[in-house]
Amino acid sequence: MSIHAFRMQLKPGVLDEYRARHDAIWPELSALLTASGIYDYSIFLDEQTLSLFAVLKLAEDHDREALPDHPVMKRWWDYMAPLMEVEPDNRPKEWPLPLIFHHA
Repeated sequence: MSIHAFRMQLKPGVLDEYRARHDAIWPELSALLTASGIYDYSIFLDEQTLSLFAVLKLAEDHDREALPDHPVMKRWWDYMAPLMEVEPDNRPKEWPLPLIFHHA
């Protein structure tokens, strides 16, 4: 198991829509994330900057690297692109967050 944390960035004025889309996450996307070895995935919001902070746990045999090629993932990124800062292929821009402290 490993933990991956990163930052993403919302555009102004889209928070309610971003939240609504995640409240209605597609079952096929949820199943894909689970099948890829991703679990315990949370996204936190800094309301002042509209920065999103994501933390997810990865199973040892995860296949997260294959997600960018999956049609469901591409469709989700296209769906979310108007709300976020994205790369040319519409995947959200990610800024990795290194672990500084952990208390178990």
